[in-house]
Amino acid sequence: MSEIILTKKEVIKLESKETRIGLKRKLEPYAFLFPSLLLFGLFVYYPFLKTLYMSFSLTNAHGGFQEFISIQNYVEIFTSADFIYSLVVTMKFVFITTIPSIIIGLFLALLANNKVKGIGISKVMFAVPIAVSSASASIIWGIIFHPSIGMLNNILKTSIGWLIDPHWALLSVAFVTIWMNIGVNFIFILAGLKNVPKEILESSSIDGARYFRKLFKIIIPMISPTLFFMVFMDIMNAFQSFGQVNILTNGGPGNSTNVLVFSIYREAFFNGRFDTASAQSIILFILMFVIAMFQFSYEKKGVHYS
Repeated sequence: MSEIILTKKEVIKLESKETRIGLKRKLEPYAFLFPSLLLFGLFVYYPFLKTLYMSFSLTNAHGGFQEFISIQNYVEIFTSADFIYSLVVTMKFVFITTIPSIIIGLFLALLANNKVKGIGISKVMFAVPIAVSSASASIIWGIIFHPSIGMLNNILKTSIGWLIDPHWALLSVAFVTIWMNIGVNFIFILAGLKNVPKEILESSSIDGARYFRKLFKIIIPMISPTLFFMVFMDIMNAFQSFGQVNILTNGGPGNSTNVLVFSIYREAFFNGRFDTASAQSIILFILMFVIAMFQFSYEKKGVHYS
């Protein structure tokens, strides 16, 4: 049997080649990731850092830097009655949109999960809102809410200014937002219901459990991860709602629908205060960050994982 004898030079050359191959294998994944990381940096990190920088600066009407003023912008907005009112309106909006969105989505998903004749068409109808953009939905509902020619007032035989009355404007915009959320909630919750083991439900039925007992003791606990996720998704979406506010009410009447996102937009592009708008954006980011951290901290403590 012949033996292959390598010289010292050949051994060094072979080791060098193996080193290059190993280094290439280590760097190759990063080469594939580099384009996405570059785009992510340009369109996420840079705007965020620029916004953070501007929040501590005084800017002109075009957003140009003038001077560094430390936390003066934050002091100004936290002592502003308009900003505090905008925060209150935002919290109200989040509350009155999130809970109904989840309840209606759950109700429709429970209906669609039953084997009933014609339920396939109903599933499509329930999921329709997911295919409608916020601009289109706002225009459609704006016509429905119109005080004189709107369908809603004609049906109810009233003359309520749904979008021009401060008492109704926020509720009307919230209703449109709920309608837009239903499609996504319905699809996710229905997917969660499909994963509930039928054997458990059949066993509980044999033991004499009625529908509502199965619903609250088995079904809801087993889809709680989905419900937990959708609650926080709806909260995030509510904080970022802009299109429907802009089209339906433009923040009015009397700032009654001036949610935080719209306040940032108006402060920057109408008042020319890019500095205070940037400070408000950072506050919105902190709120979203706290909510996200809460979600990640409690997602395995308050829900049931089978």
